[in-house]
Amino acid sequence: MSDKQRVVLVTGGMGGLGETITTKMVDAGYKVVVTYSPGNNKHADWVADMKGKGYDVMAVPCDVADFDSCAAAVAEVRSKVGEVDVLVNNAGITRDMTFKKMDKANWDAVIRTNLDSLFNMTKQVADGMVERGWGRIINVSSVNGSKGAFGQTNYSAAKAGVHGFTKALALEVARRGVTVNTISPGYIGTKMVTAIPKEVLDSKILPQIPLGRLGEPSEVAGLIIYLASEEAAFVTGANIAINGGQHMQ
Repeated sequence: MSDKQRVVLVTGGMGGLGETITTKMVDAGYKVVVTYSPGNNKHADWVADMKGKGYDVMAVPCDVADFDSCAAAVAEVRSKVGEVDVLVNNAGITRDMTFKKMDKANWDAVIRTNLDSLFNMTKQVADGMVERGWGRIINVSSVNGSKGAFGQTNYSAAKAGVHGFTKALALEVARRGVTVNTISPGYIGTKMVTAIPKEVLDSKILPQIPLGRLGEPSEVAGLIIYLASEEAAFVTGANIAINGGQHMQ
């Protein structure tokens, strides 16, 4: 890492996978800022808990589906911490149901949060990265964006779009020292996944995974830390699968 402490902005950094990404990046020497939904009144307790554990993390309100909210969030980061060097587009939601039952509201909610958010957030930081000649944009997709999933036409479409965004933007900024990459996790042992009944995990999910286990959130965070590093400067436009062999692309 350079002598300057790099600033990382992680969307959806307070829960599940995002929290592990946040703590591991602090451990790696980055200054980390996370976003939280404006209606979340527990963010102060979360920040205090993190600081109690030795993680000095800043949190800013941001509706990633709203362009103006993203602009305001990045402006706050810029004024209080500095320019964003690494953007991790991690925020996402699911609204699972068959296409027959899916209504436009549930389609729109997922597309706005999981795909439009990439434009909304990246637009705030990409020009500055190009001007400074260094930057890392890391987009979190999903194995289901690569292979599809029953009951997830909205989610799979959004997550497939994530990598199309990655490839096109990577071409535009490559010569200016900015890399853009996608990671596509499979089943990771977050609280949400481990809450699935054991019999479902054992009979339906683990048999799909050649490694025979769930991924560790720290393994995904480790990949992100690598992509944010100086050593990853020659990796751009990639979609890196981290799914235990569940889907090989």
